Amino acid sequence: MTTSIAIVGAGLGGLLLARVLHLHGIAATVYEADAAADARSQGGMLDIHEHDGQRALKAAGLFDAFTSIIHRGGEATRVLAKDGAVLLDVPDDGSGGRPEVPRAALRRILLDSLPAGTVRWGSKLVAATPLGGGRHALAFADGTQQAVDLLVGADGAWSRVRPLVSGARPAYAGFTFVETFLRDADRRFPTSAQAVGGGALFALLPGQGILAHREPDGVLHAYLAFQQPHDWADAIDLADPAGAKEGLAAAFDGWAPALTDLVRAADGVPVVRRIHALPAGHRWERVPGVTLLGDAAHLMAPSGDGANLAMLDGAELGQAIAAHPDDPEAALAAYEAPMFARAAQAAAGADAVLEACFGADAPGSLLAFFGAALPAEASRAAAPAPDAQPAG
Repeated sequence: MTTSIAIVGAGLGGLLLARVLHLHGIAATVYEADAAADARSQGGMLDIHEHDGQRALKAAGLFDAFTSIIHRGGEATRVLAKDGAVLLDVPDDGSGGRPEVPRAALRRILLDSLPAGTVRWGSKLVAATPLGGGRHALAFADGTQQAVDLLVGADGAWSRVRPLVSGARPAYAGFTFVETFLRDADRRFPTSAQAVGGGALFALLPGQGILAHREPDGVLHAYLAFQQPHDWADAIDLADPAGAKEGLAAAFDGWAPALTDLVRAADGVPVVRRIHALPAGHRWERVPGVTLLGDAAHLMAPSGDGANLAMLDGAELGQAIAAHPDDPEAALAAYEAPMFARAAQAAAGADAVLEACFGADAPGSLLAFFGAALPAEASRAAAPAPDAQPAG
């Protein structure tokens, strides 16, 4: 049996891998750069799909714990015109198969399921060097070093492990999202809370949009989406949060106040997130003793699949290692082949979602994606996206 397994990255995929290995009596160490579990925000809501994310949680023996954190009503979906007119309103009747949960709560379930000491916090990987025979030497920012028999890169978009198997690097996908939060919205901004509804909101035009989701405790978590060059966001002066929010809201001039208040009245400082993706169908030749999972393996545009794929990667890799305890290369080969196939399919789907949301026919293309039609009056009212240049 492989005597030492290192998982770099304590995201959902890496933790789920460690959990499945633990269930099979196989020890692993998770190395995480963050100083502690709560060192930074873990993001918003996740829709966990029956065919991948829920399968992974069942393999980890955590399905019941997962159901205890479901945000009831979170599967509701609304599509609004820029003037606030409702184009689609699908309630959450519990039959969608994609229940919403807070990412932080799901991560906490995974962390609590592992033996004490499994995660080594404050361990930022700076180098991984092949030693031969599938073993690798790991060097960390604090000066510590470790030699391991099996190395798994679960370390996200800018993986330090990926160069061991692939020269691919994420490329800018042509979109920048700006993240905002509006807290206590039901009391402070009831019109915005009503516009978002109980789950997800999409208000879109070609190349531009506002996407939002209701989180527990009356929080509205929004993303302003802009199809712009990579350096476009450099003009946003985040040192002046109020001015930045006004400038961003101005890019949606003429939109309903219930929508623009999601940024204009947002709490704190907006967060700029440039969207990157690995080449569609990214794969590599088998390299002894090392593999990748999650965004490290198949980063793609946001489409609701990333966390689900990462967890299924972790579950299937753990099961493959358990099935081939004396042959890690057979385990990695058995894991990688189906992972490559599903990742390629998901990447194509992510591109289709991006086009449906922000292509030339938006919002009609998104309604068609949901199996609905754009009302004639809304089609006549739709206007090309503005230049979307932040003011100030």
